[in-house]
Amino acid sequence: MSSFAGVSVVEDGGLCDSTVAFINTSSECGYHLLVVENYSRTNKSRPTSESVTSREFGVGGHCWLIKCFPNGKSTDCADFVSLDVVLDDDDDGKTPVKAKFTFSFIDQVEMQNPLYVGQAETCSFPSKGSSWGYDRFVRKDAVERSMNLEAECFTIRCDIMVCNTEDDDAAGHGNGVRLPDICHHFNNLLQTKVGADVTFEVSGETFPAHRCVLAARSKVFMAQLFGPMKETSTVIHIKDMEAKVFRALLSFIYTDSFPGMEMDDMEDDETEVDEMRLQWLQDLLVAADRYDLQRLKFICEMQLSENIQVSSVASTLVLAEQHHCSGLKEACFKFIQAQSPSCLQTLMASHGWQHILATYPLVLNELIAKLIALNQK
Repeated sequence: MSSFAGVSVVEDGGLCDSTVAFINTSSECGYHLLVVENYSRTNKSRPTSESVTSREFGVGGHCWLIKCFPNGKSTDCADFVSLDVVLDDDDDGKTPVKAKFTFSFIDQVEMQNPLYVGQAETCSFPSKGSSWGYDRFVRKDAVERSMNLEAECFTIRCDIMVCNTEDDDAAGHGNGVRLPDICHHFNNLLQTKVGADVTFEVSGETFPAHRCVLAARSKVFMAQLFGPMKETSTVIHIKDMEAKVFRALLSFIYTDSFPGMEMDDMEDDETEVDEMRLQWLQDLLVAADRYDLQRLKFICEMQLSENIQVSSVASTLVLAEQHHCSGLKEACFKFIQAQSPSCLQTLMASHGWQHILATYPLVLNELIAKLIALNQK
């Protein structure tokens, strides 16, 4: 998995101001997002061979830049958008930096796996200013027809993998990213508001974010932020969600990694920790379904399926029914079928089971049908 290395927002052909000029990740594999807003104006302001440039960011111990040529890098490719990744280290004269890289639109998730990046050609960057890229990355007319341009914007993701052949230990863990690293860089983004153009207020906490990034990952955010009934306010209030859940949701959107539960919430009692994690996972699944983040929803389903208990199966089954999680529902049925008579008595006496009886009788009918079929076998 790649580590998050920041966001650059280009608007009307220029780089938006920010309070932080450099975001670094120590991981050998990281990615930076280049958000281009008001595409038409950016396109007009940059003739062929002129680029818009990201802010500097760090991956694998080196500094990098992204250059985007809206009208092509040269007259030979004037009908294309050209992209370059540029080494921006200050110290020249060292061993050339060897790295692999890929460009993709942010919604092209299959292109962003480190295994895919690792298949790219290794390029040598001998000194500051050395660059490699794609003169014909995508045709301009294809960009202009893209769904990402409903909001006159698109987001390019640049994945970089530094190839450290002299350090076997570093190469051994180059494809891995520790959760604390991801959380650190994501929290740094929230605190510094790098290029943010919208703020969410959730249960008393504020979260700056980028409209284009959210819209590119979620059709719900696209409709909310750019649709006919879009929110025009720069502060959007969400009153029916906990701040820690929304923070996890944003973390997934920006890092494409499953977030860990916040350590500040942990208690010494193991039972309390399990209960809190269960509630957190259930709330995160609801949030993922609400914003149509299907991969996050699927991961939550898998996590919940692997941690079903007698005390939680009723609430989990209700959740699965409400949010159309067929896999999680089936896992609950299998868990119930495997229980002893005494455990089933405990389950049926619980408040959660009484809620199922009163509210979801069809679920009970489905379970009974499965139990009958199992006994017949």
